[in-house]
Amino acid sequence: MVWLDDPALIAERSAALGEPHIAPLEIWREGLVGAGHPVPHFDPFDAGIAARLLLLLETPGPGPERTRFVSRDNPSGTARNLRRYLEAADIDRNDIVQWNCVPWIVHSPGARNRALRRAEIAEGIATLHGLLAKLPGVRVCILAGRVAAGAEALIKEARPDVSIITMPHPSPANVCTSPDVGQRIASALAAAKNVLIE
Repeated sequence: MVWLDDPALIAERSAALGEPHIAPLEIWREGLVGAGHPVPHFDPFDAGIAARLLLLLETPGPGPERTRFVSRDNPSGTARNLRRYLEAADIDRNDIVQWNCVPWIVHSPGARNRALRRAEIAEGIATLHGLLAKLPGVRVCILAGRVAAGAEALIKEARPDVSIITMPHPSPANVCTSPDVGQRIASALAAAKNVLIE
């Protein structure tokens, strides 16, 4: 397994941010940064603008001060769980783009994770119009967690052609609460896979 905790691996991924499949998303992301928010990069090893599946989590967690990506390859418990479930569902990373409903880092450097505020959630979800416009091939959107589920109405309005599937957030704290959580995640991803092969 390769995890994004090595400077050489981070540099390799950073060098790929100008690739045609990811550059339009990175230009859009820069607009969010320009508004004063620290926003991690899209993962250029995923599908980018060619994605058929949009996976929306909640917000980037606290972490080290370095180049950061929204990626299944991050060295975090949530990313490890997500990667395991995506692989079990046979969802190819060439089909997916991963992002957060509140895309910027809300935590102060060194601070612990905290709950999102309502205003932060509303501001973050409002940015999704711009993201959806960059993803014309998306056929299914997975909303992972309570915050992401709040984006359902916006996505239905902006992209009525997209199937929406909700699932629990794959954080270790959430997955460990009950075996039912893991089963619901697996079922949601299996349903998304079925949409992709229809």
